[in-house]
Amino acid sequence: MKNGRQIIFLVDDNMSNLTAGKTMLKDHYEIFPLPSAQKLFLMLEIVTPDLILLDIEMPEMNGYEALQKLKSRQTTRDIPVIFLTSRNDPGSELEGLSLGAIDYIFKPFSPPLLLKRIENHLLMYTQQIILKGYNDNLQQMVQKRTRQVVELQNAILNTVTEMVEFRDDVTGGHIERTQNYLKLLVDKLLKEKIYCEDVSTWNLEFLIPSAQLHDVGKIAISDAILNKPGKLTYEEFEIMKKHTTIGETAIEGIMKTTSENDFLHHARIFAGTHHEKWDGSGYPRGLKQTGIPLQGRLMAVADVYDALIAARPYKQPLSAQEAERIILEGREKHFDPVLVELFQDLAPDFARIAEYCNNAMTQTILETAGLRETA
Repeated sequence: MKNGRQIIFLVDDNMSNLTAGKTMLKDHYEIFPLPSAQKLFLMLEIVTPDLILLDIEMPEMNGYEALQKLKSRQTTRDIPVIFLTSRNDPGSELEGLSLGAIDYIFKPFSPPLLLKRIENHLLMYTQQIILKGYNDNLQQMVQKRTRQVVELQNAILNTVTEMVEFRDDVTGGHIERTQNYLKLLVDKLLKEKIYCEDVSTWNLEFLIPSAQLHDVGKIAISDAILNKPGKLTYEEFEIMKKHTTIGETAIEGIMKTTSENDFLHHARIFAGTHHEKWDGSGYPRGLKQTGIPLQGRLMAVADVYDALIAARPYKQPLSAQEAERIILEGREKHFDPVLVELFQDLAPDFARIAEYCNNAMTQTILETAGLRETA
Protein backbone atom coordinates (compact mmCIF):
# COMPACT_ATOMS: atom_id res chain seq x y z
CA MET A 1 0.00 0.00 0.00
CA LYS A 2 1.36 3.38 -1.07
CA ASN A 3 0.08 6.71 0.25
CA GLY A 4 -2.77 4.79 1.90
CA ARG A 5 -3.90 3.32 -1.43
CA GLN A 6 -3.67 -0.26 -2.59
CA ILE A 7 -1.16 -1.04 -5.33
CA ILE A 8 -2.06 -2.72 -8.62
CA PHE A 9 0.36 -3.85 -11.33
CA LEU A 10 -1.18 -3.65 -14.82
CA VAL A 11 0.85 -5.86 -17.19
CA ASP A 12 0.07 -5.67 -20.93
CA ASP A 13 2.26 -5.35 -24.03
CA ASN A 14 -0.36 -3.12 -25.69
CA MET A 15 0.25 0.53 -24.80
CA SER A 16 -3.36 1.48 -25.55
CA ASN A 17 -4.57 -1.08 -22.99
CA LEU A 18 -2.07 0.17 -20.43
CA THR A 19 -3.19 3.76 -20.91
CA ALA A 20 -6.87 2.88 -20.82
CA GLY A 21 -6.47 0.69 -17.76
CA LYS A 22 -4.49 3.31 -15.85
CA THR A 23 -7.08 5.97 -16.69
CA MET A 24 -9.89 3.77 -15.36
CA LEU A 25 -8.14 2.86 -12.12
CA LYS A 26 -5.86 5.77 -11.16
CA ASP A 27 -8.51 7.58 -9.09
CA HIS A 28 -8.97 4.52 -6.86
CA TYR A 29 -5.61 2.73 -6.72
CA GLU A 30 -1.88 3.27 -7.12
CA ILE A 31 -1.29 1.90 -10.66
CA PHE A 32 1.99 0.64 -12.07
CA PRO A 33 1.67 0.07 -15.88
CA LEU A 34 4.20 -2.55 -17.05
CA PRO A 35 4.69 -3.48 -20.75
CA SER A 36 6.01 -7.05 -20.26
CA ALA A 37 6.36 -9.93 -17.84
CA GLN A 38 10.08 -9.21 -17.61
CA LYS A 39 9.31 -5.68 -16.38
CA LEU A 40 6.85 -7.20 -13.93
CA PHE A 41 9.52 -9.31 -12.25
CA LEU A 42 11.98 -6.41 -12.16
CA MET A 43 9.38 -4.24 -10.41
CA LEU A 44 8.56 -7.03 -7.95
CA GLU A 45 12.12 -6.71 -6.65
CA ILE A 46 11.20 -3.20 -5.48
CA VAL A 47 7.45 -3.13 -4.84
CA THR A 48 4.96 -5.75 -3.66
CA PRO A 49 1.49 -5.12 -5.15
CA ASP A 50 -1.86 -5.98 -3.64
CA LEU A 51 -3.06 -7.36 -6.98
CA ILE A 52 -1.72 -8.04 -10.50
CA LEU A 53 -3.74 -7.59 -13.71
CA LEU A 54 -1.91 -9.80 -16.18
CA ASP A 55 -2.35 -10.02 -19.94
CA ILE A 56 -2.16 -13.53 -21.37
CA GLU A 57 -0.92 -12.91 -24.91
CA MET A 58 2.52 -11.29 -24.60
CA PRO A 59 5.79 -11.98 -26.44
CA GLU A 60 8.80 -13.73 -24.84
CA MET A 61 6.90 -14.69 -21.67
CA ASN A 62 3.13 -15.05 -21.89
CA GLY A 63 0.70 -14.68 -19.00
CA TYR A 64 0.49 -18.39 -18.24
CA GLU A 65 4.29 -18.66 -17.95
CA ALA A 66 4.45 -15.51 -15.82
CA LEU A 67 1.78 -16.87 -13.48
CA GLN A 68 3.64 -20.16 -13.08
CA LYS A 69 6.77 -18.24 -12.15
CA LEU A 70 4.84 -16.07 -9.67
CA LYS A 71 3.36 -19.14 -7.98
CA SER A 72 6.74 -20.86 -7.75
CA ARG A 73 8.20 -18.08 -5.62
CA GLN A 74 7.69 -17.85 -1.88
CA THR A 75 7.54 -14.05 -1.98
CA THR A 76 4.97 -13.73 -4.79
CA ARG A 77 2.83 -16.87 -4.76
CA ASP A 78 0.10 -15.35 -2.57
CA ILE A 79 -0.37 -12.18 -4.65
CA PRO A 80 -3.81 -12.41 -6.34
CA VAL A 81 -3.64 -12.42 -10.16
CA ILE A 82 -6.50 -11.56 -12.56
CA PHE A 83 -5.99 -12.47 -16.20
CA LEU A 84 -6.74 -9.94 -18.94
CA THR A 85 -7.64 -11.58 -22.23
CA SER A 86 -9.50 -11.24 -25.48
CA ARG A 87 -9.95 -15.03 -25.60
CA ASN A 88 -13.48 -16.03 -24.80
CA ASP A 89 -13.28 -19.83 -24.60
CA PRO A 90 -13.72 -22.14 -21.58
CA GLY A 91 -10.43 -23.98 -22.23
CA SER A 92 -8.28 -20.86 -21.84
CA GLU A 93 -10.18 -19.77 -18.75
CA LEU A 94 -9.88 -23.21 -17.14
CA GLU A 95 -6.13 -23.32 -17.85
CA GLY A 96 -5.59 -19.97 -16.15
CA LEU A 97 -7.71 -20.83 -13.13
CA SER A 98 -5.91 -24.16 -12.82
CA LEU A 99 -2.58 -22.32 -12.68
CA GLY A 100 -3.81 -20.13 -9.83
CA ALA A 101 -5.47 -17.07 -11.35
CA ILE A 102 -8.39 -15.82 -9.26
CA ASP A 103 -10.46 -14.41 -12.15
CA TYR A 104 -10.68 -13.47 -15.85
CA ILE A 105 -11.53 -10.04 -17.24
CA PHE A 106 -12.22 -9.85 -20.95
CA LYS A 107 -11.11 -7.05 -23.26
CA PRO A 108 -12.24 -4.47 -24.08
CA PHE A 109 -12.67 -3.38 -20.45
CA SER A 110 -15.97 -2.22 -19.06
CA PRO A 111 -14.87 0.40 -16.47
CA PRO A 112 -17.67 -0.29 -13.91
CA LEU A 113 -17.18 -4.06 -14.21
CA LEU A 114 -13.39 -3.79 -13.98
CA LEU A 115 -13.59 -1.64 -10.84
CA LYS A 116 -16.16 -3.87 -9.17
CA ARG A 117 -14.25 -7.10 -9.88
CA ILE A 118 -11.02 -5.57 -8.55
CA GLU A 119 -12.81 -4.19 -5.50
CA ASN A 120 -14.33 -7.57 -4.64
CA HIS A 121 -11.08 -9.49 -5.02
CA LEU A 122 -9.05 -6.97 -3.03
CA LEU A 123 -11.65 -7.14 -0.28
CA MET A 124 -11.38 -10.93 -0.18
CA TYR A 125 -7.57 -10.75 -0.26
CA THR A 126 -7.55 -8.24 2.61
CA GLN A 127 -9.91 -10.42 4.62
CA GLN A 128 -7.67 -13.43 3.99
CA ILE A 129 -4.65 -11.52 5.29
CA ILE A 130 -6.57 -10.45 8.39
CA LEU A 131 -7.78 -14.01 8.95
CA LYS A 132 -4.26 -15.39 8.50
CA GLY A 133 -2.96 -12.87 11.03
CA TYR A 134 -5.70 -13.92 13.44
CA ASN A 135 -4.91 -17.61 12.93
CA ASP A 136 -1.18 -16.98 13.40
CA ASN A 137 -1.87 -15.09 16.61
CA LEU A 138 -4.22 -17.81 17.79
CA GLN A 139 -1.60 -20.46 17.04
CA GLN A 140 1.00 -18.48 19.00
CA MET A 141 -1.43 -18.20 21.90
CA VAL A 142 -2.08 -21.95 21.81
CA GLN A 143 1.66 -22.69 21.66
CA LYS A 144 2.28 -20.33 24.57
CA ARG A 145 -0.49 -21.94 26.58
CA THR A 146 0.83 -25.40 25.71
CA ARG A 147 4.31 -24.40 26.90
CA GLN A 148 2.80 -23.13 30.15
CA VAL A 149 0.92 -26.39 30.68
CA VAL A 150 4.06 -28.44 29.95
CA GLU A 151 6.09 -26.27 32.32
CA LEU A 152 3.45 -26.74 35.02
CA GLN A 153 3.39 -30.48 34.36
CA ASN A 154 7.17 -30.67 34.64
CA ALA A 155 7.16 -28.58 37.81
CA ILE A 156 4.61 -30.93 39.41
CA LEU A 157 6.59 -33.95 38.23
CA ASN A 158 9.82 -32.58 39.62
CA THR A 159 8.14 -31.88 42.96
CA VAL A 160 6.69 -35.39 43.17
CA THR A 161 9.93 -37.10 42.19
CA GLU A 162 11.92 -34.93 44.59
CA MET A 163 9.54 -36.00 47.36
CA VAL A 164 10.20 -39.63 46.48
CA GLU A 165 13.95 -39.10 46.43
CA PHE A 166 13.83 -37.10 49.65
CA ARG A 167 12.14 -40.00 51.45
CA ASP A 168 14.32 -42.59 49.75
CA ASP A 169 17.44 -40.60 50.48
CA VAL A 170 19.82 -43.44 49.71
CA THR A 171 19.08 -43.00 46.01
CA GLY A 172 19.64 -39.25 45.57
CA GLY A 173 20.06 -38.40 41.86
CA HIS A 174 18.69 -41.79 40.82
CA ILE A 175 15.80 -40.39 38.80
CA GLU A 176 17.98 -37.94 36.86
CA ARG A 177 20.56 -40.58 36.06
CA THR A 178 18.07 -43.23 34.98
CA GLN A 179 16.38 -40.77 32.61
CA ASN A 180 19.74 -40.07 30.98
CA TYR A 181 20.55 -43.79 30.68
CA LEU A 182 17.12 -44.41 29.20
CA LYS A 183 17.60 -41.70 26.59
CA LEU A 184 20.88 -43.28 25.50
CA LEU A 185 19.19 -46.65 25.03
CA VAL A 186 16.17 -45.25 23.16
CA ASP A 187 18.39 -43.17 20.84
CA LYS A 188 20.40 -46.32 20.12
CA LEU A 189 17.22 -48.29 19.37
CA LEU A 190 16.17 -45.64 16.87
CA LYS A 191 19.59 -45.45 15.27
CA GLU A 192 19.92 -49.22 14.90
CA LYS A 193 16.22 -49.61 13.89
CA ILE A 194 15.64 -52.21 16.60
CA TYR A 195 12.16 -52.99 17.98
CA CYS A 196 10.73 -50.57 15.42
CA GLU A 197 7.21 -51.97 15.76
CA ASP A 198 7.13 -51.01 19.44
CA VAL A 199 8.98 -47.71 19.19
CA SER A 200 6.87 -46.51 16.24
CA THR A 201 3.79 -46.44 18.50
CA TRP A 202 5.46 -44.26 21.15
CA ASN A 203 5.16 -40.52 21.56
CA LEU A 204 8.86 -39.91 22.18
CA GLU A 205 8.14 -36.39 23.43
CA PHE A 206 6.58 -37.94 26.54
CA LEU A 207 8.57 -41.16 26.91
CA ILE A 208 11.72 -39.95 28.72
CA PRO A 209 10.02 -37.44 31.10
CA SER A 210 7.45 -40.08 32.06
CA ALA A 211 10.27 -42.28 33.40
CA GLN A 212 10.52 -39.88 36.35
CA LEU A 213 7.50 -41.63 37.85
CA HIS A 214 8.86 -45.16 37.74
CA ASP A 215 9.46 -45.21 41.52
CA VAL A 216 6.51 -43.01 42.52
CA GLY A 217 4.97 -45.91 44.45
CA LYS A 218 7.78 -45.68 47.01
CA ILE A 219 6.00 -42.68 48.48
CA ALA A 220 3.60 -45.15 50.13
CA ILE A 221 6.34 -47.37 51.61
CA SER A 222 7.19 -46.74 55.27
CA ASP A 223 10.46 -45.00 56.16
CA ALA A 224 11.47 -47.94 58.32
CA ILE A 225 11.63 -50.14 55.23
CA LEU A 226 12.60 -47.53 52.66
CA ASN A 227 15.61 -46.29 54.62
CA LYS A 228 16.56 -49.41 56.55
CA PRO A 229 20.39 -49.47 56.94
CA GLY A 230 20.72 -53.09 56.00
CA LYS A 231 19.27 -55.94 54.05
CA LEU A 232 15.49 -56.27 54.10
CA THR A 233 13.79 -59.32 55.62
CA TYR A 234 11.57 -61.45 53.42
CA GLU A 235 8.47 -59.76 54.80
CA GLU A 236 9.95 -56.28 54.35
CA PHE A 237 11.00 -57.06 50.80
CA GLU A 238 7.46 -58.24 49.98
CA ILE A 239 6.18 -54.86 51.15
CA MET A 240 8.89 -53.02 49.18
CA LYS A 241 7.91 -54.91 46.03
CA LYS A 242 4.44 -53.37 46.27
CA HIS A 243 5.83 -49.97 45.21
CA THR A 244 5.44 -51.14 41.61
CA THR A 245 1.71 -51.84 41.80
CA ILE A 246 1.10 -48.87 44.10
CA GLY A 247 2.72 -46.56 41.54
CA GLU A 248 0.85 -48.23 38.71
CA THR A 249 -2.50 -47.86 40.50
CA ALA A 250 -1.84 -44.23 41.39
CA ILE A 251 -1.07 -43.36 37.77
CA GLU A 252 -4.13 -45.26 36.54
CA GLY A 253 -6.22 -43.13 38.89
CA ILE A 254 -4.84 -39.96 37.32
CA MET A 255 -5.48 -41.36 33.85
CA LYS A 256 -9.20 -41.62 34.64
CA THR A 257 -9.40 -37.87 35.22
CA THR A 258 -7.75 -36.71 32.00
CA SER A 259 -8.03 -37.37 28.28
CA GLU A 260 -4.31 -36.67 27.68
CA ASN A 261 -2.90 -40.09 28.50
CA ASP A 262 0.19 -40.52 26.29
CA PHE A 263 2.51 -39.32 29.05
CA LEU A 264 0.74 -41.30 31.78
CA HIS A 265 0.55 -44.40 29.58
CA HIS A 266 4.35 -44.65 29.54
CA ALA A 267 4.63 -43.69 33.22
CA ARG A 268 2.24 -46.49 34.24
CA ILE A 269 4.23 -49.09 32.30
CA PHE A 270 7.55 -47.88 33.72
CA ALA A 271 6.15 -47.99 37.27
CA GLY A 272 4.57 -51.42 36.95
CA THR A 273 7.19 -53.34 34.97
CA HIS A 274 10.68 -52.02 35.70
CA HIS A 275 11.37 -54.89 38.15
CA GLU A 276 10.27 -57.68 35.80
CA LYS A 277 13.07 -59.99 34.58
CA TRP A 278 13.67 -61.61 31.21
CA ASP A 279 13.62 -65.14 32.69
CA GLY A 280 10.29 -64.54 34.50
CA SER A 281 11.73 -64.33 38.03
CA GLY A 282 10.91 -60.65 38.51
CA TYR A 283 7.98 -58.89 40.12
CA PRO A 284 5.15 -57.94 40.50
CA ARG A 285 3.70 -60.33 37.88
CA GLY A 286 6.54 -62.60 36.85
CA LEU A 287 6.30 -61.52 33.21
CA LYS A 288 8.76 -63.16 30.85
CA GLN A 289 10.83 -62.13 27.81
CA THR A 290 8.90 -59.97 25.31
CA GLY A 291 5.82 -60.37 27.49
CA ILE A 292 7.45 -57.57 29.46
CA PRO A 293 6.69 -54.23 27.76
CA LEU A 294 9.75 -52.74 26.08
CA GLN A 295 9.60 -49.71 28.38
CA GLY A 296 10.01 -52.02 31.39
CA ARG A 297 12.89 -53.92 29.78
CA LEU A 298 14.68 -50.66 29.04
CA MET A 299 14.15 -49.29 32.53
CA ALA A 300 15.40 -52.55 34.06
CA VAL A 301 18.83 -51.98 32.52
CA ALA A 302 18.95 -48.31 33.53
CA ASP A 303 17.59 -48.97 37.04
CA VAL A 304 19.91 -51.86 37.92
CA TYR A 305 22.99 -50.11 36.53
CA ASP A 306 22.28 -47.09 38.69
CA ALA A 307 21.65 -49.22 41.78
CA LEU A 308 25.04 -50.86 41.25
CA ILE A 309 27.05 -47.64 40.93
CA ALA A 310 25.19 -45.87 43.77
CA ALA A 311 26.17 -45.98 47.46
CA ARG A 312 23.83 -47.75 49.88
CA PRO A 313 23.97 -48.00 53.69
CA TYR A 314 24.56 -51.72 53.27
CA LYS A 315 27.07 -51.58 50.40
CA GLN A 316 29.74 -49.49 48.79
CA PRO A 317 29.17 -48.26 45.22
CA LEU A 318 30.59 -50.49 42.51
CA SER A 319 32.82 -49.13 39.79
CA ALA A 320 31.44 -48.54 36.32
CA GLN A 321 33.47 -51.52 35.08
CA GLU A 322 31.99 -53.81 37.75
CA ALA A 323 28.48 -52.57 37.01
CA GLU A 324 29.03 -53.20 33.30
CA ARG A 325 30.20 -56.75 34.01
CA ILE A 326 27.10 -57.53 36.11
CA ILE A 327 24.75 -56.17 33.43
CA LEU A 328 26.47 -58.31 30.79
CA GLU A 329 26.22 -61.38 33.03
CA GLY A 330 22.49 -60.71 33.38
CA ARG A 331 21.91 -61.30 29.68
CA GLU A 332 18.91 -63.63 29.13
CA LYS A 333 18.41 -63.87 32.93
CA HIS A 334 17.57 -60.42 34.20
CA PHE A 335 17.81 -58.47 30.96
CA ASP A 336 16.65 -58.56 27.35
CA PRO A 337 19.72 -59.85 25.43
CA VAL A 338 19.15 -57.38 22.60
CA LEU A 339 19.22 -54.47 25.03
CA VAL A 340 22.33 -55.85 26.71
CA GLU A 341 24.12 -55.71 23.36
CA LEU A 342 23.10 -52.07 23.00
CA PHE A 343 24.22 -51.37 26.56
CA GLN A 344 27.63 -52.91 25.86
CA ASP A 345 28.20 -50.33 23.12
CA LEU A 346 26.95 -47.55 25.38
CA ALA A 347 28.71 -48.57 28.62
CA PRO A 348 31.33 -45.75 28.40
CA ASP A 349 28.50 -43.24 27.99
CA PHE A 350 26.68 -44.69 31.00
CA ALA A 351 29.85 -44.27 33.05
CA ARG A 352 30.27 -40.64 31.95
CA ILE A 353 26.67 -39.83 32.89
CA ALA A 354 27.10 -41.42 36.32
CA GLU A 355 30.30 -39.49 36.96
CA TYR A 356 28.87 -36.19 35.73
CA CYS A 357 25.63 -36.46 37.74
CA ASN A 358 27.41 -37.57 40.90
CA ASN A 359 29.91 -34.71 40.63
CA ALA A 360 27.08 -32.22 40.07
CA MET A 361 25.16 -33.58 43.06
CA THR A 362 28.25 -33.45 45.29
CA GLN A 363 28.90 -29.84 44.31
CA THR A 364 25.25 -28.95 45.07
CA ILE A 365 25.48 -30.58 48.52
CA LEU A 366 28.70 -28.73 49.31
CA GLU A 367 27.27 -25.43 48.12
CA THR A 368 24.11 -25.94 50.18
CA ALA A 369 26.25 -26.63 53.26
CA GLY A 370 28.31 -23.51 52.58
CA LEU A 371 31.49 -25.53 52.12
CA ARG A 372 32.15 -24.31 48.60
CA GLU A 373 31.50 -20.98 46.98
CA THR A 374 29.34 -20.91 43.92
CA ALA A 375 30.72 -19.48 40.69
